[in-house]
Amino acid sequence: MGPSAGVTRNTLRQQIADALRDEVLAGRLPPGREFTVKQIAEQYGVSATPVREALFDLSAQGLLASDQHRGFQVREFTVADYRAMAEARALVVEGLFRNPAERVAVRPEGLASIRRRAAEAVRAAKGGDLDVLIGYDLRFWRELGQFVLNPYIADFLTRLRVQAWVFAVHRLRRDGMDENVLWFGHEELVEAIARGDREQVHAEMRSYYAHALAWADRLEAREAEGNGERNGEQNAEGRAEGNTGPAGPGSAVPPQSPQSPESPESPGHCA
Repeated sequence: MGPSAGVTRNTLRQQIADALRDEVLAGRLPPGREFTVKQIAEQYGVSATPVREALFDLSAQGLLASDQHRGFQVREFTVADYRAMAEARALVVEGLFRNPAERVAVRPEGLASIRRRAAEAVRAAKGGDLDVLIGYDLRFWRELGQFVLNPYIADFLTRLRVQAWVFAVHRLRRDGMDENVLWFGHEELVEAIARGDREQVHAEMRSYYAHALAWADRLEAREAEGNGERNGEQNAEGRAEGNTGPAGPGSAVPPQSPQSPESPESPGHCA
């Protein structure tokens, strides 16, 4: 994280929160990274008060975890967390479009911008440009959320989208992106919404969430395989240690019980 010269006194709280959120979404602040109010204040050359407020804002959004003794850390989302995010979004969006006249108001003047966001997101996804993809994808869903007549639901959906990207970004940066981990349906979805075709909207969203949940299944399988390999290595090490004892009945040191390994990171999916 480099200090931002653009941070000004009048909007410090929001600018610091935005800057740190961008660092997390870019993968430069990895899950589990710890820092204190003092460290961030010194980095930006500001007082502790706006920094503390910004960090609590990000904690309220679910991006940071706080501990009164250790400060703040970037939240580590699990596969189970991601699966719950996808299921929650699916349930909410499904409910919204059951009777769109009451819950969704599609404004034709807003469609042109959303179409541009959709095209840019798909182009970035196919080109493997993660930074551009995240930016356009978040703007795409944020602008779609402006059609939702309930602002609390719109805010909830935006938060889930950001959290899903926090879960995915470091995995994507490490393992790369392809059609198996990215969703390219932005344009089809917006055209279905523009036509008022509820069945097609549902079909596109079901396709998206099935894609997300299938990726979660692959993650769980890979983690289980990785855990099995680690357990095997630790058992082998324990047996080797046991065989170093003096010869004779009952003289070998029994292998130690393996420790429960941490789940390894797995490749990600378009949030």
